[in-house]
Amino acid sequence: MLKQRLNHSWVSAGHQAAGWLLGLCLLAGAGCVAGHPRVDRLLTEQSRLIDLTHSFGADTIVWPTEQDFRLVVQQVGETPGGYYYASNRLELAEHGGTHIDAPIHFSKGGQTLDQVPIERLVGGGVRIDVRAQCVSDRDYRVTIQDFERWETVHGLIPTGTIVLIDTGFARYWPSRQEYLGTELKGPEGVRALHFPGLHPDAATWLVRERQVKAVGIDTASIDYGQSTTFETHVALLSQNVPVLENLADLRDLPPNGFGVIALPMKIAGGTGGPLRVIAVLPPLH
Repeated sequence: MLKQRLNHSWVSAGHQAAGWLLGLCLLAGAGCVAGHPRVDRLLTEQSRLIDLTHSFGADTIVWPTEQDFRLVVQQVGETPGGYYYASNRLELAEHGGTHIDAPIHFSKGGQTLDQVPIERLVGGGVRIDVRAQCVSDRDYRVTIQDFERWETVHGLIPTGTIVLIDTGFARYWPSRQEYLGTELKGPEGVRALHFPGLHPDAATWLVRERQVKAVGIDTASIDYGQSTTFETHVALLSQNVPVLENLADLRDLPPNGFGVIALPMKIAGGTGGPLRVIAVLPPLH
């Protein structure tokens, strides 16, 4: 009975949050048409936005076998025409920094990044706090029991939710030693990786039992660092559930009652790409 009451309460709250988010979007659109205040001002005044994205720069963490992010200056300064002009070129891995994994990343014939439905990337979110477990075990893998404990308090995870896993490792960014467990590069660096991830059984449970939209985590991979078979990636991506990795600090999020907007660069044929992800919280009253 307790779980039923909690679940009903959370579903109602989730519906209210979803309705509020949809209404906000509609109001924003109407504001543009009617000449009301700009969308960005409307969002700032009527909602709380939390950026879950690490900035891309020289210290961006990438997989040990990848090339580092580079911002190459092409033009900067005054022009002969009398105006200032600046332009750069980006060099980056698809799967470096805060990014998304498209299904094709670990599923042959799966959706490429430009084919991922945008509906998969916007929705109600929950935050699963496993920081305590990860403090004592860098190789911790989030279990079904972790989700069930969360549900005992907050109710069942609703269908179509974006699940965000808070290991607490975002606080180590951008130290590769602390975040990845090693500063080594190349295959040797891959073998030395130590960070938490999601157990493949729990990933399958999220897909089959809770029909989640997407799963995100504040580590370099949804599989834990010592994985050699990447079963969690396969379990999610083979079912067209996108993965969000290297999320920024999640600790300011509540357990539920917030929205997630995770929009990547739309790369034709991409297996992943850089991501700007935000949490949208209802206004404080």
